[in-house]
Amino acid sequence: MAADDTGLQGIDAGAIGPWLAENGIPAPAPLHFELIAGGHSNLTYRFTDAQGAARVLRRPPLGEILESAHDMAREHRIISAVAGTRVPVAPALGLCRDAAVNDAPFYIMGFVPGAVLHDAEAATPLSAAERVALSERVIDVLVALHDVDPDDIGLGDLGRKEAYLARQHKRWNRQWEASRTHAVPEMEAVSERLGQYMPEQIGACVVHGDYRLGNMIVADSDIQAVLDWELCTLGDPLADLGYLLNWWVQPEDDDADKHPTGAGGFLSREAMTERYQQVSGRDLSEINYYRAFSHWRLAAIGQGVYKRYLTGAMGDDHDVDLQAQKDGVALRAQAALELLESL
Repeated sequence: MAADDTGLQGIDAGAIGPWLAENGIPAPAPLHFELIAGGHSNLTYRFTDAQGAARVLRRPPLGEILESAHDMAREHRIISAVAGTRVPVAPALGLCRDAAVNDAPFYIMGFVPGAVLHDAEAATPLSAAERVALSERVIDVLVALHDVDPDDIGLGDLGRKEAYLARQHKRWNRQWEASRTHAVPEMEAVSERLGQYMPEQIGACVVHGDYRLGNMIVADSDIQAVLDWELCTLGDPLADLGYLLNWWVQPEDDDADKHPTGAGGFLSREAMTERYQQVSGRDLSEINYYRAFSHWRLAAIGQGVYKRYLTGAMGDDHDVDLQAQKDGVALRAQAALELLESL
């Protein structure tokens, strides 16, 4: 679903065009923008110029946002740095820090052709062999990211390397409080247990923070670009794996049709875990803790998304089921409790 750029919220094409020219990004007018649906946080627009060249603009959501969130300069810095590794990303073309140009900072990326697998239907064109190959590639790219020394790519100061879980626990407790619109007792119960059973961190790396098929551009059973780096930081690599496994839905799971792997034919969660362990050599004996932590964190993020849509911060052009978004917070928290009970 896309929106026409006539009156498109979050875009001032008349101001963006001159900025592109002044910053060495040739894009002859007229520019045509469309909002790319699927994201619930930063807004992503594809735009084409008079010659048909396509690029992408990323900006924060409309309206009030949480402190420290949606930092365009930080996200631009990350993808610029990661571009020099074995992790595929869209090329970073330019950063605008001046909110006066488009009412908020933004950055420009190259457009990477391919498909984003948002649900099971989007995955149906893939053959059985392609689904297995893509599953393996998802793990291999994640291990490649976790093998990068942050200091080697200029990201050594992106965040503190130690105590990742403790920092995330504090952050999402704080943002849960800032976003809470109703009582969810399970959130407090999970938070308390996560603090009690927190494992010791072994090593530190670049952590994507939102690593899943829905944040990748895929073509020919390969990953062309990993997207949405706004939650990236330094810390515990197993947090990324726990998050990925929670999104790696099996065909028999609830709402399987809403996830690409729900189409079937992809590697199982167990096989994905085994491949990560084999390729990375890391101990995964406490992976259920990380999965529980991820569910709880996703619930906090989901509450923030719910509040932004509730207050209109994501614009008028959306088809989000607010009740389902609200219910999802409690469901995630309950899933976290069940995983913690298995430890």
